[in-house]
Amino acid sequence: MTKSICVFCGARMGNDPAYGQAAINIGHMIAKNAWRLVYGAGDVGLMGNVAEGAQTSGATTFGVIPEHLMQREVGKRDLDQFIVTDDMHSRKKLMFVNSDAVVLLPGGAGSMDEFFEVLTWAQLKLHNRPIVVANIAGYWQPLLDLIDHIIRSGFADPSMRDMFSVAHTVDEVEMTLRSALNTATV
Repeated sequence: MTKSICVFCGARMGNDPAYGQAAINIGHMIAKNAWRLVYGAGDVGLMGNVAEGAQTSGATTFGVIPEHLMQREVGKRDLDQFIVTDDMHSRKKLMFVNSDAVVLLPGGAGSMDEFFEVLTWAQLKLHNRPIVVANIAGYWQPLLDLIDHIIRSGFADPSMRDMFSVAHTVDEVEMTLRSALNTATV
């Protein structure tokens, strides 16, 4: 059965071209492994890039967008599956239940919200799906430092750090996912 990779990322491009290129390459990598892209259904920013990479390389795509973001995130209607929800919570839940693993690319508050929700669910033992933080060009280092601070300050168990992996390149993301999903190289 096809594995599905949920990608959380920004609806903006960010200031470093490495972010946009990584998003395109993540899309290509998902297709290369015959996985399905699950993402926020936007056609702007890194979301648009990851979808472009996946589609141009032949991956199946599954997008979920809330009605109120159809204009702002330019809902990408040419996906294999395109679902419009009433709210953000429904979007996150549909993306998550339709995926086997999660990858966090650079993004803003929405991407952090998505990451922390799935991390919290892992902490509560509601799932054990792989979560990979793609620390492209060191983007997520302050977040990783904050998580370490939370643990050191006694607000989380050190095991929280084991609930996600950190990768610095798309190749590392791919190796981590292949290992975690026990899939062969395609």
